[in-house]
Amino acid sequence: MIDIKNSFNLAVDEKFLNNITKLYTTKDIELMITDDKTIKNLNQKYRDINKPTDVLSFVYKDIDILGSIVISFDFIVEQSNEFDHSLEDEFKILYIHGLLHLVGFDHEKDNGKQTKEELMLIKKFKLNKSLTTRSCV
Repeated sequence: MIDIKNSFNLAVDEKFLNNITKLYTTKDIELMITDDKTIKNLNQKYRDINKPTDVLSFVYKDIDILGSIVISFDFIVEQSNEFDHSLEDEFKILYIHGLLHLVGFDHEKDNGKQTKEELMLIKKFKLNKSLTTRSCV
């Protein structure tokens, strides 16, 4: 199950989220759609980076919930405009990226494994460029 806290009434395709999540885990996930101010505070507190970001993932140890994915609505809007696709598609791309981090992928250290996995999912679900390939451009 995905527990969604959506501060922006963004249309969220829960069937998509559940289908993609089931590919990787049976554990519950918390999902929060928030603003740049909140995600900036989280990024500063947990990563010591004093700026907003598009998506953060927090893995929980020793409890039934796999973790939390936090996505910035402000980034969803900005990046959907930049890459000329819908808010929903941008949200899905960010969710995929966050989910892969929750299950152990780390594009900063894994020699392309997360990028390869994202590209497979992006193609499977007919989405635009993956987040990791966009950040490499």
